[in-house]
Amino acid sequence: MTERGRADRAAPGDTGLDVTDHGVPRARAATGDRPGGRQYGDEQRQDDGPARAVPRHVACVMDGNGRWAQHRSLPRTAGHRAAETTVIDIIEAARAAGVEWLSLYAFSTENWNRPGTEVDYLMRLVRRVVRKHAPLLLARGIRCRFLGAADPRIPRELAQDFDDLAELTADNRGMTLTVAFDHGGRQDIVEATRSLIRSKTPADEVTERLFADHLPFPDTPDVDLVIRTSGEQRISNFMLWQVAYAEWVFPEVLWPDFRAPDFVACLHTYRCRDRRFGGVPPRTNGDPS
Repeated sequence: MTERGRADRAAPGDTGLDVTDHGVPRARAATGDRPGGRQYGDEQRQDDGPARAVPRHVACVMDGNGRWAQHRSLPRTAGHRAAETTVIDIIEAARAAGVEWLSLYAFSTENWNRPGTEVDYLMRLVRRVVRKHAPLLLARGIRCRFLGAADPRIPRELAQDFDDLAELTADNRGMTLTVAFDHGGRQDIVEATRSLIRSKTPADEVTERLFADHLPFPDTPDVDLVIRTSGEQRISNFMLWQVAYAEWVFPEVLWPDFRAPDFVACLHTYRCRDRRFGGVPPRTNGDPS
């Protein structure tokens, strides 16, 4: 499983209400544009054609399951169980909105530090969710991939389910769903560095583009928008290389209560951002500065 990313290299009118940078309340509908483009080394960022209605790549840090359960005097596992409905709702909402890449942070390398009973429950829950919804993902034309998933503590049966779902949906050409499971952004960077060293690449030949080619799933575009629910404002070691130029939105709603209208409101927030990638805005009112 540690070579999963390497093997996949060749794969190919708004009504948002009071949307702010730090919290996104529920909204009925919203649409947006995306400047697009990215930069490696000396390459220049350029528009990738007509402005997109939505960001191409959206990533979600699914935060707040434990607090959702605590507010209801329930065990933390109840919050994880309730999160399943949100996951499917957001997958469907992203696909309907035209998002091409959706990445979900399901389990971090640091999550192994949680109580063993909670970790064991999460492993069983994820396996049930994967097996239950595989037919839906296939029917929707969604390609599924798993970023990480290399720790030997992952049950063999779950690891096999990951491989089976990735193989089952490999030929789908709709939205790409990447589930970050046993993922750590720093670890990905370390592994890419090791790969470069093993390839005996001269130091002065290493570019951002070449480095990115040694990351897992190097065909993955940079993340345009990161949504972290529950109001917490941390990166949490999530896709550190890919989020370098991402816009971040921090809705206060806890993940089990996050729904399609909230997701669409986040897309509206993204549309309202002025993305210059270190450049300057066009001349305004005759002022070139």
